[in-house]
Amino acid sequence: MPRARKGGAPRKGGQRRGGGQVPRSTSPGAQSSTQAPADSGSSEDEARSESRSSTSECPSLLSTTAEGSLGGDIVDEQGQQEELEGKLKEYVDCLADKSAKTRQGALESLRLALVARLLPDFLLERRLTLADALEKCLRKGKGVEQALAAALLGLLCVQLGSGPQGEELFHSMQPLLVSVLSDATASPAARLHCASALGLGCYVAAANVQDLVSCLTCLEGVFSQAYGMGGSSAPVVPASLHGLLCAALQAWALLLTTCPSTHISHILDRQLPQLPQLLSSGSVNLRIAAGETIALLFELARDLEEDFTYEDMEALCSTLRSLATDSNKYRAKADRRRQRATFRAVLHFVEGGECEEDTVRFGLEVLYVDSWARRRVYAAFKDVLGSGMHHHLQNNELLRDVFGLGPVLVLDAATLKACKIARCEKHLYNAAASKARTKARGRVRDKRADIL
Repeated sequence: MPRARKGGAPRKGGQRRGGGQVPRSTSPGAQSSTQAPADSGSSEDEARSESRSSTSECPSLLSTTAEGSLGGDIVDEQGQQEELEGKLKEYVDCLADKSAKTRQGALESLRLALVARLLPDFLLERRLTLADALEKCLRKGKGVEQALAAALLGLLCVQLGSGPQGEELFHSMQPLLVSVLSDATASPAARLHCASALGLGCYVAAANVQDLVSCLTCLEGVFSQAYGMGGSSAPVVPASLHGLLCAALQAWALLLTTCPSTHISHILDRQLPQLPQLLSSGSVNLRIAAGETIALLFELARDLEEDFTYEDMEALCSTLRSLATDSNKYRAKADRRRQRATFRAVLHFVEGGECEEDTVRFGLEVLYVDSWARRRVYAAFKDVLGSGMHHHLQNNELLRDVFGLGPVLVLDAATLKACKIARCEKHLYNAAASKARTKARGRVRDKRADIL
């Protein structure tokens, strides 16, 4: 499958930024376009808390990972690398431990390590061992262990990339991911992470259309369970399944960005009339995911036909407009704000406008997210990489290829030092900017001001 299709055809590719001014590490636009995967209910919260509490069972795995070899300034890089690999070997050995809590601790420690560092050589040497261990965790583990194993599998695909090794790993694990995802008796948290891993793994490593169609069908079968039987609104879905439906829908939308045009038309006919049902869901994350997916489908449809028209456009726009202006007090204030911002952008695009452009600044470079396809791709990688997203954008060849950033930017120490702003200077600059902003807004808000 050609790499150029991934992430959609960018209007503006990734651009490098030089000079002495260091941009902020994140931007409000980037944050608004990358929502959390889902609110999976109490089961996922319990899974996360259980995972955090169980890591202490694996001796000295996490204490030095986050504070020592995975963060801070590296004085002796070679020594640090050897120390890190030594700890990683311990993590891999702990995956075969008889204690479930020890295995969970090892899985979480490996996940943190792969988020913070690029370790392709280490992983290539042990990919078969890791694949065997993850298979056992997914097949025989329960709840938390399965969720952690699926999350780690997604990270392995990101680290190994789209080469033969990544493709081999995905093919060996795909049947098991589908099995857990389709098992109604499995933990919702485990199914959620399997859906995300299946979508990301297929996006990165699937080499033929058959694998893509198979994964699309599987994910579609999951979130389609929320559709009503011919009614105008979605059926009541247990809160514990909201996260699963959201993750499946987002993974499905991710794969649509690489789907051939011959399949897109069939998907539009089948899903576009049904997706608006999810806009009435009780989960804010599921409503937002449905809205963003509808915008993506309109974008893909207009790529196929410039004069694309939707039969129920008036009803759809009315629903989107109500969500974009929702002020119900029984919703959390943060949820209302996030929902209104998302659906204002969706409504503007559906009615014929352009997609709002977000910028992501990392290091000396800037990534432009200027389409719904690129938004979905960026959000998918952000969900799995979390705080390590900027590091991988700078150094991971897979992400740089997906977003059109070109080869890894190599800078010497002198350039980095010249571009670095002291913390106190940055604080003073932000304080001055905030003061100027407050004064400007105060003049406008003053009732005595003459506003024409």
